[in-house]
Amino acid sequence: MRVWKMNGAGNAFAVFDARSTPFAPTVEQVRQIAADLQADQVIALERDATKDVFMRIWNADGGEVAACGNGARAVAYLILEETGKPMVTIQTEADMLKGYKAIDGLVRVDMGSPLMGWEDIPLAEKMDVRGVDVKIGPMDKPILSRPAVVSMGNPHAVFFVKDVDAYDIPAIGPLVEWHPLFPEGTNVGFAQVLDRNNIRLRVWERGAGLTKACGTGACAALVCAARAGLTERTVKMILDGGELLIDWRESDDHVYMTGPVELEFETVI
Repeated sequence: MRVWKMNGAGNAFAVFDARSTPFAPTVEQVRQIAADLQADQVIALERDATKDVFMRIWNADGGEVAACGNGARAVAYLILEETGKPMVTIQTEADMLKGYKAIDGLVRVDMGSPLMGWEDIPLAEKMDVRGVDVKIGPMDKPILSRPAVVSMGNPHAVFFVKDVDAYDIPAIGPLVEWHPLFPEGTNVGFAQVLDRNNIRLRVWERGAGLTKACGTGACAALVCAARAGLTERTVKMILDGGELLIDWRESDDHVYMTGPVELEFETVI
């Protein structure tokens, strides 16, 4: 089986080619692979009857998840190189995605439309998704409160802050990740709007912890910011591991993510 170690803006992946060799790791095996290869997610490429590939995703904690934006860009890079096509289709548990080559060796993925219904995210109860009832710190004077929420195939809660580096994200992230309001857990974004076209973003990923980048997190932060009128609909996301360009197009309501992909090494096991 071919295995690729890759990253997208620092978001690290171990990608297994399971199109001819079955790959069904246990939770413990996923955790061990993630630890050995220093991967935020473990990904399997599987055959699909109608798409170029099916992408199966596990977080570093061993839990299977439905979406991973930077992982989709990494998979798109592999299939674009393999097929020579200008566009490839990637099926996930959440949606069908399209991957494209962009300028300067970058890869773009059409992430589809954001889901904004409280039941789509999902939340445990009906609530205004522009600011949900979550508080961190003293009830009468919380240090963070009322994150905006959205789903990009997986749940996201986004706090808008004045200085993203002023918060102890490893301490705060788990408190929000499994807050009772989120029955399936949530990714947690900390977004500092620099201006209407630039956001500094750090993300505590559900099941992976603080990562150098999170593609769906970047998409979610842009959607929440534009929805609130804080930014334009096209924004450069500045993450710990690099930069992503996120474009939420009015023409089709789809979110497009463009950024770098690095193939660190390839091996056969």
